Amino acid sequence: MASPSGLLEVGSIMYITANEGYMVHKDKDAKPVPQDRLKNRIVFHDGRLVQRPDPMNAILTYLWLPFGFILSIIRVYFNLPLPERIVRYTYPMLGINLVIHGKPPPPPSAGSPGNLYICNHRTALDPIVITIALGRKLSRLLSPIPAVALTRDRAADAAMISSILQKGDLVICPEGTTCHEHFLLSSARFSALFAELSDRIVRVAVNCRQNMFYGTTVRGVKFWDAYFFFMNPRPTYQITFHDRLPESTTTVKAGGKSSIEVANHVQKVLSGVLGFECTQLTRKDKYMLLSGNDGKSIHAAKKSSS
Repeated sequence: MASPSGLLEVGSIMYITANEGYMVHKDKDAKPVPQDRLKNRIVFHDGRLVQRPDPMNAILTYLWLPFGFILSIIRVYFNLPLPERIVRYTYPMLGINLVIHGKPPPPPSAGSPGNLYICNHRTALDPIVITIALGRKLSRLLSPIPAVALTRDRAADAAMISSILQKGDLVICPEGTTCHEHFLLSSARFSALFAELSDRIVRVAVNCRQNMFYGTTVRGVKFWDAYFFFMNPRPTYQITFHDRLPESTTTVKAGGKSSIEVANHVQKVLSGVLGFECTQLTRKDKYMLLSGNDGKSIHAAKKSSS
C-alpha cells in the first residue's frame, strides 16, 4: 500500500520510494510534440473530441453541435428501413463517404455454411457497414449478417457462432474492442475460437476517418456511439475485402495450421493493408488503463442488475 508521502508498507517493513517532480513553465511559443517523436507511443486514449480543443476548434465544435446532431438523426433513421443494396447509394447523398475495395465472395448456396468475415474493429458500426458494402438484401426484421453479443464463455460462444454459420454469414472482430489510433490489438484472446470454427474465412480491412467526434468510448455512454460518428461533417468508412483464405492455411480441415498461426496471419494481412502497427495489447489492457477494470465486470454488473 502506497502512502501520499511516498512510503510503501509491506507487512511491518517500510520502504521509501523515489518520487520525481517536474514543473513545466508556461511558454506561448511552445508547440505540441508530434506523436512520432514521443518517448512512449499513445495507443489508448478516451474521449469524443478528435482535435485538440483550442479556442478556434472549441468555437467551431459548439457552432456545429446542433446541426451535427440533427444531421446524425437524419443519417441514422433515413437509412434504417432501407435495404443494404440501396443504402450504399444513399450514403453519398447524406454526406457519408463509403469506399469499397476488393471483391467480396458470393453469398453461400443453400445447404452450405456461411462465410466468416474477420475484420479489425474501429467502431460499433463495423458489421453494419460491411453488410452495406456487401449489398445483401435486408429484411427489417432479419439481417443476413447478424450481430450478436458474445458472452466471453468459450463453449457458449463457439456453439452460438457454429449455429449462426450454418444459417448464413457472420462478422467477427477478434480484437474485442476498438482503438482510436492506428494500431491492431492482439487477437490471441479470441484467435483459438474463430480460427477453429470455420474454413471459410474472409479477411476484411476496416478503416474510418472522423474529423470532429470519435464514434467510440470507454467511459461514456455507448448508446451515443453511432450518433457521434454520424455527427462528423464528412465521415468516411473504407472497407477492403480480401479473397477467402485457402483451406491449406486454415485449421478446420487439412490445413495443418494452428489457430494462433491463422490469427497472426490474418492480423498481419490486415495491418499491412491499413498501414497499422500490430501490438500485443488486448481488450483487458485497454479497459484496465482507461477505466480501471477488465471490461467484463461492467457487463456482468449490468446483467445482474437487470
